[in-house]
Amino acid sequence: MTYTTYRGLPPLAGLASMEEAQRSQWSVEESVTRLKRLHYMLRRLHQIFTARLTAEPIYELKTAFSYHAYLCSEQVGAIRQRVSEMRQPPLGLEVVPDQALKRFFDEILAAPETTELVAALYGKALPALLADCDALIRDAHPLADAPTARIARLAKFELADVEAFGRQAIECLVDAEQREEMSEWLATLDDCLRFANLDPAERSDAELPAPHYSAKPYEYDRTPRRDERFKDPYNAGVNPEAFLYDERFSDRDKTLMMFYKRLRELDVPEMMASILHEMPDQPWEFHGEMTRQLWDEARHAMMGEVGFAHLNIDWREVPINFTWSLNLNTQLTPQERHGVLFFIEQGLMPKTGKRYEWEVALASNDPLSGLFQDFDWADEVLHSQIGRRWYVPQFGSLNEALEYGDRCWSKVLSHWRDYKEQGLTEHRNWWPELYRAACQRWGVTPDPAALAYDVTYEDKRADLKSLSP
Repeated sequence: MTYTTYRGLPPLAGLASMEEAQRSQWSVEESVTRLKRLHYMLRRLHQIFTARLTAEPIYELKTAFSYHAYLCSEQVGAIRQRVSEMRQPPLGLEVVPDQALKRFFDEILAAPETTELVAALYGKALPALLADCDALIRDAHPLADAPTARIARLAKFELADVEAFGRQAIECLVDAEQREEMSEWLATLDDCLRFANLDPAERSDAELPAPHYSAKPYEYDRTPRRDERFKDPYNAGVNPEAFLYDERFSDRDKTLMMFYKRLRELDVPEMMASILHEMPDQPWEFHGEMTRQLWDEARHAMMGEVGFAHLNIDWREVPINFTWSLNLNTQLTPQERHGVLFFIEQGLMPKTGKRYEWEVALASNDPLSGLFQDFDWADEVLHSQIGRRWYVPQFGSLNEALEYGDRCWSKVLSHWRDYKEQGLTEHRNWWPELYRAACQRWGVTPDPAALAYDVTYEDKRADLKSLSP
């Protein structure tokens, strides 16, 4: 029979030809099996990106890991929803689908250095994931299983950019000698993938390679680290919040300080990654929403980076402090850190918070600052809602949740004097140098009062309350 559509219109909503739609080698069971495999790979990638973020020194990798973890979490959420639609109670999404895949990701998680981590993540894991997406797009019935094929196409579309970033990262960070040194380990990863091949006929029948780096159980490192461009990271000699709320200073000058505040937000993903890694028993929805927030905070840091470039000022000449994440990660439990995070978020909601920063940015007549603060405010409203969904229900009321977060923050020792006595910093006042450079770019004379600003974090925390010494 010759079948034609009306005036030659594409058949079947453009999903497939009539011939393609008549093939029958597919089932719900096979679709779910493939989805669960993708789900496992994406969750392990999400785990590795978040687990390695805090102690990774390179700024560009910290921010990239934040973004890539978010993209993985979004795809995980889509797969979980699709599996739940396919007669699968219970879903069984926490079951390891293949021991060879487990060994593969365990090895990458335990990679000892940045070079090995980058080479394996982006040179092995991402290509393997994209190959599985291609196979699912190819094999899924284009009409009957169109929702699954769509998920695979969307995952491939987003994650192809991740792989492209990774290829460039490998070129930048891994030289020929390092590739040779890790060649045996990378070959072990290839062996694991052969064991886990989707096609049974292509699977290796040899013995699964012995664990290499994963022979020693992975230990999470919650101590933040920064690369050599971050000068004087223990420096807490300038309190930006006190400057921002001081009525003596102009909106233009406050915008400069806000660019600094945004860049300094790099320590928020460093802290949030520790919550995600050390609270693995929370529902996936918790991890998904918190990963979105983690990514937002990394975006805010990059907004500050762009703000400095906008003013043609080298941020590397300014100390970007990391002691907030350092102190919270090393002095508090994950639950207590979450309490501090929520307390800070709620403090940003009144008119004196993010709305005020946006108004300052608009009044400064710097359109870029106005744009950044507009979206920064929107993000923080979302973060407040995330906290209300996942943090507040653990308490009897919102006030109890806030009081707990305040108490937790009050427990944190600033070590301000200790860091100075240990020779880690002099808490130098870097503000006058930065301000003079900005005034030169603006073509204005520095305000003497702003130039003389000299308020530190010695006795105050970011909300200007007294801090433990």
